[in-house]
Amino acid sequence: MENRSLKEFTELLASPAPVPGGGGACAAVSSMGIALGDMVGEFTVGKKKYAQVEAEIREYMAKSQQLRQELLLCIDQDAANFEPLSKAYGIPKDDPSRDAVMEQCLKDAASVPLKIFDLTMQAIDLLDEFAHKGSRLMISDAATGAAFCRGALQGAAVNVKVNTKLMKDRAYAEELNAYIDSHFTVYSEKAQAVFDLVYQEL
Repeated sequence: MENRSLKEFTELLASPAPVPGGGGACAAVSSMGIALGDMVGEFTVGKKKYAQVEAEIREYMAKSQQLRQELLLCIDQDAANFEPLSKAYGIPKDDPSRDAVMEQCLKDAASVPLKIFDLTMQAIDLLDEFAHKGSRLMISDAATGAAFCRGALQGAAVNVKVNTKLMKDRAYAEELNAYIDSHFTVYSEKAQAVFDLVYQEL
């Protein structure tokens, strides 16, 4: 999926095909968000004005590049994990194996959005650094990246919860829900704060 053109990807999103879906879209948006942070870094390193933070910026750039690659991989991972769930819904309700199959598929389907959520939190942390320390000529890109990642974080959260809602294993479901809830507001607000910082500076 990651090797398709943006046009093909969005056409598939708009189609009745079960994948890609919301999780893959979140991964794509988050990868673009952190790519914008990396771009801020590219316009910061090598400039005398930012010599004191160059080592830090290079470190943030290396982390950003790794995150971007991991997020792109999540597009295919999300599709691979969701497709079995879409098929499991078609299992007859009187089939004795249905509940067990559905439960495993729901857990698998929740796992990649959870990973996207985690990676996006890391991206927001880095965008905060780029916004504060990066080239002032490029801070609008840091703000745009933060806005993208805030949306991706929100999308990843609901894509976890849409699966936990249907799980029979309520202890496991509530564990995932509690993890999402404990980080969601903090990182949504952090991404918004990055955007506000830049917006008010412009």
